[in-house]
Amino acid sequence: MTFWEMVAVFLAGTAAGTINTVVGSGTLITFPTLLALGVSPVTANVSNNIGLVPGSLSGAYGYRRELEGQRDRLKRLGPASVLGGLTGAVLLLQLPSEAFDSIVPALILVGVLLVLFQPVINKRLARRGDRPEHGAAWVWVLVFLAGIYGGYFGAAQGVLLMAVLGVGLHESMQRNNATKNVLAALVNGVAAVVFIAVADVDWKIVALIAVGSTIGGQLGATVGRKLSPTLLRVVIVLVGVTAVVAFLLD
Repeated sequence: MTFWEMVAVFLAGTAAGTINTVVGSGTLITFPTLLALGVSPVTANVSNNIGLVPGSLSGAYGYRRELEGQRDRLKRLGPASVLGGLTGAVLLLQLPSEAFDSIVPALILVGVLLVLFQPVINKRLARRGDRPEHGAAWVWVLVFLAGIYGGYFGAAQGVLLMAVLGVGLHESMQRNNATKNVLAALVNGVAAVVFIAVADVDWKIVALIAVGSTIGGQLGATVGRKLSPTLLRVVIVLVGVTAVVAFLLD
């Protein structure tokens, strides 16, 4: 890998860490960059996943203020993300990508629609009183399914999580974003452990993305916290639509 190629990977990692902290879908930057440099798809996906783990942790730390009072919620939802991430990582190593990628655009589009219509849905749920403090059982199930997707590929995992948390929890978008960062870090972390143990990893790529995404995590926390709920919702929808288009054109 040349010097300028390493710079490109580092900058892609920084951008991905920033975007992941704000909403998700940073993989849509790093993964194509690695493919353009001639890295094989599986090695690129695995190395990218491991490299983004420090960025996820950095973003979660950057949102530590919004995490106050959410310990019990994370204890409840965290296992769903861990189990989902483990399942997704195993699927990546066992199944052909076409078996899962075919439904990815539909999953992201559903997430986008949920985020877009979240205010209306929230009002109806509030009238019915259907939202326990830490989410109903279906929230755990959907967080688990989002974890499977995140362990398998991960692009727009944040969009799906924000949709689930926004509809299932009675919280502000900023506090949900903080929760999302922790859950995504758990998914990426457990998947990374599996990949390190059995997959082909390019450690130079991992190091470049790790440093870049860690910086990006702090940048994302600074930027994301300043966004109003409406603007954050717009950003999530735009990123989600971009992800769907990218998948359909691939």
